[in-house]
Amino acid sequence: MSTFSGIWVPLVTPFNQGEIDFPALTSLCHRVMQQGVDGVVVCGTTGEAPMLSKDEQLQVLDAVLRVVPASQVMMGLSGTHMPSVLTMLAAITQRDVAGILLPAPYYIRPSQAALEAWFTDIANRSHIPIIVYNVPYRSGIHLELQTLRNLAKHPRIVAIKDCGGSNDLTYSLIADGELDVLCGEDGQILSTLCMGGSGAIAASAHLFTDQFVQLVKQVQDGDLPLARKNFYQLLPLIRLMFSAPNPAAIKYALSLDGLMANELRAPLLAAPPEVETAIVNYLNTLSR
Repeated sequence: MSTFSGIWVPLVTPFNQGEIDFPALTSLCHRVMQQGVDGVVVCGTTGEAPMLSKDEQLQVLDAVLRVVPASQVMMGLSGTHMPSVLTMLAAITQRDVAGILLPAPYYIRPSQAALEAWFTDIANRSHIPIIVYNVPYRSGIHLELQTLRNLAKHPRIVAIKDCGGSNDLTYSLIADGELDVLCGEDGQILSTLCMGGSGAIAASAHLFTDQFVQLVKQVQDGDLPLARKNFYQLLPLIRLMFSAPNPAAIKYALSLDGLMANELRAPLLAAPPEVETAIVNYLNTLSR
């Protein structure tokens, strides 16, 4: 069985008048866990981690760990200054978490050799499993297949959140069987699962969470007609949740039932009116 499998929800970070709304965060954790997800990701991109101080990130992590079992909590870690990254790593690893989600250092576009050295150095300092986050449209650099194969030899690099945009890379990693392949593009969840991927880190699974959980089970059970029907029912939602910069649409949708305020931190803005209208219309259609 995969170490990292099933549906993991990358939690939004609720705010109220500029401050972290910890009661709303707790309620959100209870809500998604009750729907049967395999775990949650704290301080990923969806959690607006770059707009949180390091102290705030650790506060969010501690709040989540109070209500979610440590074996079901993954923590995001990013940066370009190695001493700062290692300091944060040391703070995270004082807690008991299932894994650390680690992207390539952004903007500077290092070589493949430098990327391999970066991930290896951090993994050497960690006793917690590392999930490599391949997200070139944010980091500015692709992790190439051979680099990932080399990293997979490290005993603590065990999985990948795959947003690389290459089917060939995705399927090659699945065929290798050395890393748990978690889909990071919600619109590709079904294809990744059908090809043997272990699961997904799916931001849109904040809503209709149970259907995403069922999608994994349907594929595992070999019920592909039902899985396809389920996925195509979810696809309009997935498109809507990414019709504004993430997590604006998700936060607006969650605010509609009073779970949290519709509030983001600069430089992000709330979803534009046309997106809000589209979300309301979509949800109204479902309730008819």
